[in-house]
Amino acid sequence: MDTAIEVRGLHKAFAQKTVVDGLDFTVGRGEVFALLGPNGAGKTTTINILTTLTRADAGAVAVAGWDVHTHAVEVQRRISLTGQAAAVDDALTATENVVMFARLAGLGRAAAARRATELITQFDLTEAAARTVRTFSGGMRRRLDLALSFVVTPEVLFLDEPTTGLDTRSRRDLWDIIRTLAASGTTVFLTTQYLEEADQLADRIAVLHDGRIAALGTPAELKARIGGDTVELHDGDGALSRRIPTDGTVADLRRALDLLDEEGADGVVTLRRPTLDDVFLAVTSPTSTSRPVKENA
Repeated sequence: MDTAIEVRGLHKAFAQKTVVDGLDFTVGRGEVFALLGPNGAGKTTTINILTTLTRADAGAVAVAGWDVHTHAVEVQRRISLTGQAAAVDDALTATENVVMFARLAGLGRAAAARRATELITQFDLTEAAARTVRTFSGGMRRRLDLALSFVVTPEVLFLDEPTTGLDTRSRRDLWDIIRTLAASGTTVFLTTQYLEEADQLADRIAVLHDGRIAALGTPAELKARIGGDTVELHDGDGALSRRIPTDGTVADLRRALDLLDEEGADGVVTLRRPTLDDVFLAVTSPTSTSRPVKENA
């Protein structure tokens, strides 16, 4: 695997409280990698270390082939970060914000104007292009903030809860943009509170719990840990009355239905598959017995 991010033995504590406790993982070039976890699990701290904003207490971290501690400037030249708070200038218009960022990134006047037009259109801000940002809704500010991250296509794009505050259509439009970027070779590292988002976008997912990786794999691999498909029977009040494991094949589904017929069961039958919600709840539960996951070097 052509590696874009490599993390080995990462540790970070604040005021003697350990926030990140021995993380080990790699992210391939062009991969979409999602980091999930409850509040306080260490997601934002991990992103801050990877983007040179916070120094780790121990461990080795390389991004885009450069050590984040000894070559921070080289890392910064190759990445882009969109945090949880919008980093736009309220006194400028949407177009002026993008042009300013483009000029700071080294684009000439004409190229900056062209790029601003492209991004304003791409992020559905055309009608608001000439309005000052202070008049924007929260969702519009978020879209503009995201547009700024794409002024110059980075090698590695870090997105910290990128779709918070967006409506369903805007969220799905952003998913399409992220998929296009990854297909063109940009590595995307994201945190999100929307498990459906991780399921839809991520090639692999790591779930943090108490500063450690409690689960790591593709969405399908993680869901398989919870178990297979089940045929569920619900009574007239919607309560679950019977659950039969199945491998999902037509023959096995017929077997499960025949079994319910033989029992004289009455109610509504559904086929249920494990979800990332199930995975998340299982590995972050206070009673979870999951051990920290470490990738092989």
